[in-house]
Amino acid sequence: MKTVLITGASAGIGAACARAFLGAGWHVGLMARRPEALDAVAKGHDNAVILPGDVTDPGDVVRVFEDFIARAGRLDVLFNNAGSFGRAAMIDELSYEEWRQVVDVNLHGMFLCARAAFAQMRNQSPMGGRIINNGSISAHAPRPGSVAYTTTKHAITGLTKTLSLDGRPYDIACSQIDIGNARTELLEGIIAANPDAPPPTMDVEHVGASVLHMADLPLEANVQFMTLMATKMPFIGRG
Repeated sequence: MKTVLITGASAGIGAACARAFLGAGWHVGLMARRPEALDAVAKGHDNAVILPGDVTDPGDVVRVFEDFIARAGRLDVLFNNAGSFGRAAMIDELSYEEWRQVVDVNLHGMFLCARAAFAQMRNQSPMGGRIINNGSISAHAPRPGSVAYTTTKHAITGLTKTLSLDGRPYDIACSQIDIGNARTELLEGIIAANPDAPPPTMDVEHVGASVLHMADLPLEANVQFMTLMATKMPFIGRG
């Protein structure tokens, strides 16, 4: 049975991807801070492992990865997904603490989880595995008032490229999915705030299917970057 650990698995994109992998018969580790929400995602699936933990806590990350490996035997895939948008604001209206909260989750947390996954994949037998980072359309074109989120997502592109290069000798593939306007709790809030001009959206289940496809490839093949978005998003064009 293939194994995958998904961070931020309690809601939104993480939960959708967890459901896709569970349905496909993978051994799935679900990490997030809210165990009751993880229980709801895992309900009815014997192939789910609940892993409460905070990606910004180095000790939690080590404990969660060790726990999952002890149960699953190895780590084939990490979906490095946990993230936070933070409060929408102009840079001069954003406090340093608000900035740090987003950076801690989106950058430090993804670094800690990638580091733990890389170490496991480099040393397990057979060697290798796949790390899929959740980037964002904001890694290319930002929303207004998203300075912390957008900055971290640009940084994740650098993390993806570096891990792709450094992972080659160890059969570790690294890729990134940049997602735009999947209907999650976050997007529902944006829709509610703009009832007269709601943004184009797509079903979040398409994200689960796409990440599963990326994960299911043999290690000789890699989707380096995937952009998955609502078709009518104004991502391509000139103003």
